[in-house]
Amino acid sequence: MTKPEANGDLVQGTLEMLILKTLALEPMHGYGVALRIEQISGGVFRVNAGSLLPALSRMERAGNVKSEWRATENNRRGKYYGLTPKGRKALATETEEWERRTAAIARILEA
Repeated sequence: MTKPEANGDLVQGTLEMLILKTLALEPMHGYGVALRIEQISGGVFRVNAGSLLPALSRMERAGNVKSEWRATENNRRGKYYGLTPKGRKALATETEEWERRTAAIARILEA
């Protein structure tokens, strides 16, 4: 059985929420974000670079994340992303909306 990739199997907008949550833990480079999402989801979600990098770029243009170049763990240069105050607020808002929608879906499924 293949694992779903974030670009096709996540509800629209969910990838950005997961990225925001991941970056709320600590700033990290793109590969680290993808790896952390896969680890925390127990391997259910794999985020490929073709989905992740455009999402990070959109989020940076929107002011939700900021980036800087620094040395990675293996002494290579990597672009590290971190949340801005606007990104923290967006995460809180998106989390509330997600919880509201999933509760509504649960009510419908239980009916």
